[in-house]
Amino acid sequence: MPEKTTNGVALATKRVPLEDKNKTRPAFEHGDKWHYTNTPSPEWQIGSGASDDAWKSYTRVSFDPAERAPPDNYRLMISAVVPRPIGFVSTASADDELNLAPFSYTTMVNHDPPVFCIGFALGRIPVKDTLSNILATKELTLNIISEWFVEAANYCSTNAPPDISEWALSGLTQAKSTKVKPPYVAESAFAAECVLLNHQEFRSPTTGKVTGVLCVVQGVEFHVFEEGWNAEKTAIDPAFLRPVSRLGGVTYGRSTVGYEMTRPEWADVHDLPEIQAALE
Repeated sequence: MPEKTTNGVALATKRVPLEDKNKTRPAFEHGDKWHYTNTPSPEWQIGSGASDDAWKSYTRVSFDPAERAPPDNYRLMISAVVPRPIGFVSTASADDELNLAPFSYTTMVNHDPPVFCIGFALGRIPVKDTLSNILATKELTLNIISEWFVEAANYCSTNAPPDISEWALSGLTQAKSTKVKPPYVAESAFAAECVLLNHQEFRSPTTGKVTGVLCVVQGVEFHVFEEGWNAEKTAIDPAFLRPVSRLGGVTYGRSTVGYEMTRPEWADVHDLPEIQAALE
């Protein structure tokens, strides 16, 4: 298969259609339930570093991202910074046209007050409908995607014109919000009604054009399924949530395995001989 290269990194010019790939793949494992395991290396000792030395045989390639084409940096970054939460964002225009779209440049950045951030990479499209609506109305709902409606959520990523409702295309259910105009997704195990705090534009260092916008939003009302609470009713049980994440390319990920590690308290460990040896 012919390839192009950028800074020594090969780029395929021909791809097998996803539909053909899926025909040869095993069926989705609905019986694969959330469970805990031990940590990858439970025998790890203070100061011992990585538990696998295979990395020592790897060859590292270093480069300035400004010297590469933006699409190449995009492919690299979305494959390296993973897994990423997906913000499923519901908005309404000033004329009450509803929009629903997923964004994987999303995460939480604070809890008091609850603050989330959403990144909009503009790319070939001047301004996305979701971004236009947020800047115009300063309101949105942020919904978390679970396995039971991932196909419907993904279909909302279509580049439909502003007058086409992604809600209708997906078949998802609108739930009336209490503090903002845009509805939230009734199928979502966690939904947050949000208001815009501020936004920041980003410009290309080569063209000077605005190529991205960051929106910082505050959650003002939360919606959670009662059945999703953990035993203490403090958090959502991952076995119930069945969260979906984005990986590189068009790959989605699921979370079915977890392991727990406590944060070391310096007051409890600073006198350990292992600590002193590591600091020598």
